[in-house]
Amino acid sequence: MQLAAGLVPDLPRFSIPPEWKEQQRLWGHSFHPMCSYLAMFPAALAHAFIARYSRPGDVVLDPFSGRGTTPLQACVEGRIGVGNDLNPFAYLLTAAKVDPPTQGQALARLSRLRIEWSQTNGDWLSLARRSLDAPGPNGQPVPPAGGRGEPEPVPHEVAVCFAPQTLAQVLFLRHELNSDDQVDRFLAAAITGILQGSAPSYLSRVMPNSFSMAPRYVRDFVLRTGLVPVERDAFGCLEQKLRRLYRQPAPEVRGLALLGDARDVAERMRGPLRERALPERARLVLTSPPYLRVVKYGSCNWLRLWFLGISAEAVDGTLDDAHHRAPYLTFLRESLAGLRPALADDAVVVLVIGDVEMDRGRAISDGVGLAEAVWTAAAQPEGYLLAGVAIDDIAAHRKMTRIWGSEAGRATRTDRLLVISPTEVGRRRALASVTTPIDWNSPRPSRRTSRGRSVGMREKGSRLAILGAHEVDVPPRRSRGDGPPGADEESGPRTHDQPPVELHPAAAGPPLRP
Repeated sequence: MQLAAGLVPDLPRFSIPPEWKEQQRLWGHSFHPMCSYLAMFPAALAHAFIARYSRPGDVVLDPFSGRGTTPLQACVEGRIGVGNDLNPFAYLLTAAKVDPPTQGQALARLSRLRIEWSQTNGDWLSLARRSLDAPGPNGQPVPPAGGRGEPEPVPHEVAVCFAPQTLAQVLFLRHELNSDDQVDRFLAAAITGILQGSAPSYLSRVMPNSFSMAPRYVRDFVLRTGLVPVERDAFGCLEQKLRRLYRQPAPEVRGLALLGDARDVAERMRGPLRERALPERARLVLTSPPYLRVVKYGSCNWLRLWFLGISAEAVDGTLDDAHHRAPYLTFLRESLAGLRPALADDAVVVLVIGDVEMDRGRAISDGVGLAEAVWTAAAQPEGYLLAGVAIDDIAAHRKMTRIWGSEAGRATRTDRLLVISPTEVGRRRALASVTTPIDWNSPRPSRRTSRGRSVGMREKGSRLAILGAHEVDVPPRRSRGDGPPGADEESGPRTHDQPPVELHPAAAGPPLRP
């Protein structure tokens, strides 16, 4: 069945088979579910376009990379995945995935950290207890994240999330890990994926793993209910997480992660690619620009950002520049204009744009039909040519926001895939390849032994790029590749990814995007 229903009447249909919806729930490399992240499309969707519109060795670009789905999947498939984001948390996740250490390096670093902890744990535990006794702005200062900056007290909303020894270990790891280092960056990214959630593999059970509740609400909830944090061994949880992430070998192709504005990504990606003697222009761009009005990435990730030493308020201030239709379209036009120098002559550009129907419980009138508006007001004026638009209806029960009660799944119910190109050659290539058969039984990324033999390849007839029986990092009953994008970290009942019954996210947290 083609994605034909509900197309914007003025735009031609782009009848790509929605095969990503038919894939098993665990489709994709084991790095993909490193950490939950609001508003990302599934790896299977990325594969559907990467396999059709690029070849091994091509550059595949995502200027709004989020948690790095497109660049990671590109690297898995032998392309050079380039991801850019203005959000430092998104940059960290993308960089960890496209330029990872070896499993041996990651586990060796963890062993060294354990030894250092064993030699200083008394001091850290004492510091954690003093922080718990007097949290907040007038409390006990603790060493800064990554050893950079000045000591600061532990915020009250952080203190209530952890038991004493767990907090001591978290403070130690927060201080010791340097996100500028390749190995430390990977460990820090892995920790953000286990920092919060209800299963035993998470370090704090106060909040769901998919997003952070509003800080004041967390403080009031813990005070009202008397919730007592459970002790977790941060080193043991991190080791388990690392072993899950490395269930498949790291991709042989290394990608590129960039931190900055999408409007000048072409200029910033050219130098690093040239230094590695790689193509300087992308043959495919696959991205999901920020949805109109819906996301506050700082507020939704404040606990993870605290661990990384990043201000949630600063993140929201940096990203908060297009919350209404007119400035949103201006921003996308500037982004598409800046993107053109980064595109190959036959490049295909795919923009995943969500129709936004609700904003914090209120119906809005300017968030529907955005794909048509982006084409008319942003892409066409910059000289792009239209291949078409496809509709991807999103089932509410598959969205992370289904735990929001009456607001579940109501912000965006439809994604529109706007397919454009800077040239007629690219437009024709997009149309010609729309029905190209895609191999969904792709082999796992190979790794070379010392004898040069490839290992980790699939057996004939097996479905790889599927995590198989090891399902710790994904929720049960996610039967299709377009399942809920964020709450995909651990096993167990679906309730493990939800807050206790007393919590009501729709009324308590910041504006959130499904």
